[in-house]
Amino acid sequence: MKHHFEVDGIDYPLWLVRCAEGYRLSMDNGVLASLRFSRQSERRGTLTIAGEREPVRFVIDGETIHLHMRGLARSLRYRDPMRAFASASREANHLMARAPIPGIVLTIAVSPGQSVSAGTALMTIESMKLETTIRAPKDGVVSRIHFKEGESFERDAVLVSLLEEGL
Repeated sequence: MKHHFEVDGIDYPLWLVRCAEGYRLSMDNGVLASLRFSRQSERRGTLTIAGEREPVRFVIDGETIHLHMRGLARSLRYRDPMRAFASASREANHLMARAPIPGIVLTIAVSPGQSVSAGTALMTIESMKLETTIRAPKDGVVSRIHFKEGESFERDAVLVSLLEEGL
């Protein structure tokens, strides 16, 4: 699954895929490495990247992970992949909830013309036997639902369009 971490205001998209060694890390520039984390206590662990082990101290504060490794401290903000992918598109004042992965629409929780708040459940999708709730990226009014229940869609498809209220 694609994940997003923000460090010093820069977004770093990356892929983490389970493998025998833990996870395989892939970034857009093609960097690949095996990755494993062994938690030793509430705030300590060992991070193994491409076979090199590094002791790590960490604190998790909501979506922010504060790391101390190799004498350096860093703060990483984890961005929920569903929320990041469904981020708003500001084209023509439209907001769009997009499909983070290909799948099928299971249920639709809203109807056109309905006002929604950021985080409101718009629909539930299924992909690879996992159910995911697609939520409104911002406050708005549902302008169009692009798929019906039972219809399939591809990754990045616009699932629901919203208009900013008051326009």
